[in-house]
Amino acid sequence: MTTATGLVSPGRFPSPTEFWQSLNQIATRGYAGAELANHAFHSVRLVVLGFLVAIATGVPLGLWMGWSRRAEAAINPIFLIIRPIPPLAWIPLAILWLGLGDAAKIMVIWFAAFVPAVINAFAGVRNIDRPIIEAARMLGTPRWRLVSEVIAPAASPMIFTGLRLSLQAAWTTLVAAELVGALVGIGFVLNMAQQDIYPGMILVGMVTVGVLGWATTLLLGLAERRALAWNVAGRD
Repeated sequence: MTTATGLVSPGRFPSPTEFWQSLNQIATRGYAGAELANHAFHSVRLVVLGFLVAIATGVPLGLWMGWSRRAEAAINPIFLIIRPIPPLAWIPLAILWLGLGDAAKIMVIWFAAFVPAVINAFAGVRNIDRPIIEAARMLGTPRWRLVSEVIAPAASPMIFTGLRLSLQAAWTTLVAAELVGALVGIGFVLNMAQQDIYPGMILVGMVTVGVLGWATTLLLGLAERRALAWNVAGRD
């Protein structure tokens, strides 16, 4: 449309030829100090680390709050205050605490992914039919087995729903986090392309984020189907 009709200026949106030329440049010769593979690897690494930390902290916290009324009463007021704060609002504090390195970016990504993980794990526990838990208690199931073999599996469909939302939030936040103090990464590519007024490279960066986000979501879906095979079999 940009080339054939002239309705959109190539300076505002690149033509397919400009897109492929930009993609070839960053893939073979590099742009913003590295080739596309290096930028992509660095961004995926940040997302995965932030996402894993969010799982390790958010899911247990959500399960605990859903299981224990005392934990909910103690933690939920603090969580309700922190929850509305946009993840990007943590960038200045993260830089102040951790500097301009990757740790600050991982912290911001962690917070973005942490909130959905907590909320859905909490909801998953609260949606469990109480007779299931009471039956396990009547059978004398130890507390640790009750949590690991009854509560966590029963809440797992909601937990994975939260993880999908967490992964999406992680990718959304990554680009903004890499706009500040980064030397490599897809967000850094987008920032440099904007400064260079390089629409083709901007589109390459956007498409790369979309493809990487799709690929990681696909992998999470495969893990979900494997982990919840019992649930799928039960529906079949």
